[in-house]
Amino acid sequence: MGNVTSTVAAKFAFFPPEPVTYEVFREGGGTGKLFFSGVSADKNMEVHLIETKAGNKIIATFWRHPYARFTILYSHGNAADLGQMLDLFIELRAHLRVNIMCYDYSGYGASSGKPSEFNTYHDIEAVYECLKREYGIAQEDLILYGQSVGSGPTLHLAARLPRLRGVVLHSAILSGIRVLYPVKMTFWFDIFKNIDRIRLVNCPVLVIHGTADDIVDWSHGKRLWELAKEKFDPLWIKGGGHCNLETYPEYIKHLRKFINAMEKLSMTRLQARQNNQPPSTMPEAKHNKCLRFGKK
Repeated sequence: MGNVTSTVAAKFAFFPPEPVTYEVFREGGGTGKLFFSGVSADKNMEVHLIETKAGNKIIATFWRHPYARFTILYSHGNAADLGQMLDLFIELRAHLRVNIMCYDYSGYGASSGKPSEFNTYHDIEAVYECLKREYGIAQEDLILYGQSVGSGPTLHLAARLPRLRGVVLHSAILSGIRVLYPVKMTFWFDIFKNIDRIRLVNCPVLVIHGTADDIVDWSHGKRLWELAKEKFDPLWIKGGGHCNLETYPEYIKHLRKFINAMEKLSMTRLQARQNNQPPSTMPEAKHNKCLRFGKK
């Protein structure tokens, strides 16, 4: 069985960009404030070096919006690092009026350690703790966003946060093996078992997927949406591939619709609590490298 596990891990590999596309440095040497190469102070972005349970030190960046109602915790795909995502984060912050916290997995970018499924879980847990500690972000004001392989750590954390505001799954996977083979059951040695974890998520879930995705078939997104307890209107981008959905105008438009719905839901639930009534349930209502699968 050990050989089977190692074979799966080899086929479903991580691909951190080489060389790293950015640098992190400290002001005045070893003890000053952290800075991110290519990002000026007026961009209102803060850099963190966070230690995980596994002992790795990972890079996270917090993009602050002065009038943000929510914070998005963004987990990127497995062939990207933070340096490639800067333009997208700036665009999302401006159009959605949200704070964005994003991070590089262990072994990615300037983060130490080696990439693995369980390290991504330790990574997102550590970033979430940083959000609570440094910014006082509550579950009710947090939206988890997982792109491609980033859907794995996203659903891992979402299943553990009962008061989470929402989840966005962008070109998400059902599981590692299911990307490679159309299996009908979940094997113990599979990785990123999203097909099981989605059933444990208790907040609204938005699924975004391209109908022409040739890396992670559209059927993954459709099945995840079907299994979600609290469904938001999905976005199936006609002709969209795996790494270009951000270039379609309906992408930002639908995300804005989701954020607006979450704001209304927050107000409804707040009023319900004040009136001691049960809240009403919600009715269904820049190009980046994000994923590569291959055999080593």
